[in-house]
Amino acid sequence: MGESGLQTVSVRVAAAGASRTADREALVAFVAEVTRSDPALVSVQQRCPHCGAADHGRPGARVDGRRVGVGLARTSGIVVLAVGPASLGVDVERASRVTAAPLDAFTAGERHRAVASGPECAGVHLTACWTVKEAVLKRDGRGLRVDPARVEAVLGRVGDGQVDRARFDGMEQLVTVVVLDADLVVAVAAGGTPVRVEDLRGPGPQDGGDTGTTPTPRRHGRQGGAVSGRRRG
Repeated sequence: MGESGLQTVSVRVAAAGASRTADREALVAFVAEVTRSDPALVSVQQRCPHCGAADHGRPGARVDGRRVGVGLARTSGIVVLAVGPASLGVDVERASRVTAAPLDAFTAGERHRAVASGPECAGVHLTACWTVKEAVLKRDGRGLRVDPARVEAVLGRVGDGQVDRARFDGMEQLVTVVVLDADLVVAVAAGGTPVRVEDLRGPGPQDGGDTGTTPTPRRHGRQGGAVSGRRRG
């Protein structure tokens, strides 16, 4: 069947669609854009490895027969789409949601590192840990059927897309964490493949509401293990 030929994971952050169907259609369009293909040649499916259902589980895609890694994640008002050369997991979450509903899913090490990051950063650090857990488990294919405490996010200073590590079932994985603003964190588990993030939310309030402005993209791209970002416009 062949492989995609992609060398990076492309991630797009945007306002959520009106429905899950709309978000899936946006993912198909993004796959076509990244692979420079006709959307008619793109097929995206979901299949749960546990029960075999097609309405949930890790998504996968083919472009004219070639396998492409894809991911889709949501939080309030936001959808994140990801396209890469192989299996991947992506997650997005708001720090305000994580801190408002403390989760019994963090290891002692994660809590210690969050406290050590300082009072202004602790909430974002824990949010980054949570998104890493979800991204790793999505890539695994079992998602939250696995106790998220089995994944330990070993994060340094949480910031603009540095590469960090996660431990899961005795194995170490490379993960990329991007803090998009004081409330929104994205994590990608893709085995260390370089990650580029395009933020289409636009300026102004980032709550998923109508800002009355046209979004201008902000891009983050990791080259050689570092990430830089810029906003155009």
